[in-house]
Amino acid sequence: MAGGEADSLSAWVSAAMADRARRDQLLKRLGLAIADYEGEFGEITAVELAAQARVDREGAVVVRGRKRRGAARAGRASA
Repeated sequence: MAGGEADSLSAWVSAAMADRARRDQLLKRLGLAIADYEGEFGEITAVELAAQARVDREGAVVVRGRKRRGAARAGRASA
């Protein structure tokens, strides 16, 4: 299956179904972890999500292309 190739259509479908089952299981676990967190600390707000996204962007490592220079893009206020 390397490179997206399969010996047959049924092998490709089986691999796709297995990938989907793994992804669904991971999403279920993530949902449970978020529910547990919110049960203990309260709902995660849109403001908290936006703040975390900002921190994530600032700490991101650019592996392709160039990191943008300057504090803000056109049309956006600086943080």
